[in-house]
Amino acid sequence: MANLTIVSKHQNALIALAVHAFTASGIVLAMLAAFAAYRLQWSEFFAWLGLALIVDGVDGPIARRFEVERRLPTFSGAALDTVVDYVTYVFLPAFAIAFGGFVASTWVAITIAGIIVFTSAMYYADTRMKMKNNAFRGFPVVWNGVAFVFFVFRPEDTVVIGITLALAVLTFMPVAFIHPVRVEKWRPLTLAVSFVWFICAAIALAMSLAPPDLVKVGLLASTLYLGTVAAVQQVLARFKPD
Repeated sequence: MANLTIVSKHQNALIALAVHAFTASGIVLAMLAAFAAYRLQWSEFFAWLGLALIVDGVDGPIARRFEVERRLPTFSGAALDTVVDYVTYVFLPAFAIAFGGFVASTWVAITIAGIIVFTSAMYYADTRMKMKNNAFRGFPVVWNGVAFVFFVFRPEDTVVIGITLALAVLTFMPVAFIHPVRVEKWRPLTLAVSFVWFICAAIALAMSLAPPDLVKVGLLASTLYLGTVAAVQQVLARFKPD
């Protein structure tokens, strides 16, 4: 019986470690994205980040399915996930925005990148980032998505600077931002719009970040919806009669 218990513990640990290893693979994808950014190969850069996004999207459900926290309580999957997320959602996109040719002044480019990484680090430390309805409190530092839209639309430098500063401020404001899966209100519509965003993004990526206007319209419309829908719900809730 003792031997069976030992075997069971080892099996539990191996299953949990396999799931954590899958999460950690996101940082390897981030390294490959960094190599692409160094060579200014932006389509390849976003392809690697896209794969990292897929890993991030499925590792949580897998971890919950196999109860990895119970199987290996001495290992923090949340800490590992935070490390990977910060690199893929914040650090590398900040680098891309700084060196993607949006701002002529090197010092201005480095400054906005510094603002991104600093405000995002502060956001990750805030334990109030989730609201009761599972929406995010403040802009949830999804700079990978912001950077992708910048590269597709190539806005003027003043627009890039303005949007970056506005989102950095919104990071600390009590304004709701949607979690497409966990926020129940209007979830079918939100999931449908999220699907449209990913399809448009995939087409744009396949076309070297220069898609036709119809794809750009779909990408912009879905981006605006996902960026504002939770705030609209927040305002409507305040005016809802008790």
